Amino acid sequence: MTSGLFDLSGRLALVTGSSKGIGLALAQGLAEHGARILLNGRDAARLAEARDGLASAGIEAETLAFDVSDPAAVEAGFAELEQRFGALDILVNNAGMQHRAPLDEFPVERWSEMFRVNVDSAFLSARAAARGMIARGRGKIINIASVQSELARPGIAPYTATKGAIRQLTRGMAADWARHGLQCNAIAPGYFETELNRALVEDAEFSAWLAKRTPAGRWGRVEELVGAAVFLASDAASFVNGHTLYVDGGITTSL
Repeated sequence: MTSGLFDLSGRLALVTGSSKGIGLALAQGLAEHGARILLNGRDAARLAEARDGLASAGIEAETLAFDVSDPAAVEAGFAELEQRFGALDILVNNAGMQHRAPLDEFPVERWSEMFRVNVDSAFLSARAAARGMIARGRGKIINIASVQSELARPGIAPYTATKGAIRQLTRGMAADWARHGLQCNAIAPGYFETELNRALVEDAEFSAWLAKRTPAGRWGRVEELVGAAVFLASDAASFVNGHTLYVDGGITTSL
């Protein structure tokens, strides 16, 4: 039986970018602890496939397709959400992208796109969700940051900049909204086996470097992020605010 502190029964959770990877794993984990799940992404067909995959595992979910990096789409999407499903209790801002290139050769249009997808989406969705949460005096917002909120590596400086922004945006959300009963925190994954990291996972040299660099000695598995999400979404984290929780196998702790 789930401890009452971690019981999410009856709570409505929206997970952005949840048709695959970390977002889908977090959606499944929250559902397994009682939450009602809304899957979000731009591609309705991929969301339906993810929903059906969860259904085959005995987990019910609904889908809500809209682009969280588009201000008008976010306003319309959250209006539809409340009309169809009711009050939102938990928002997980997971939508994101990556593009690797040397900083001196990095395309300007990719820089703008990365900030729109990685940062604007979190701001727009949190702002839309917070209005209802503030009125109700409660709510959980979980942003997905990264070890790149703290560290840097060649070839991904713009991504590092976006994830640093997410860490600071999380603090700003807490500073503005904690007084209204919201808890706004972030999870910072280390290196996990996901589609986004497929090229690195398949690079034997990089994987060997990572195993030596990470105290845990391996890549993370997406299901290992679920506990952090459940904690931050639950009553157990009622006095945790503006915090970034690193789930990284220790990579940020050692040289």
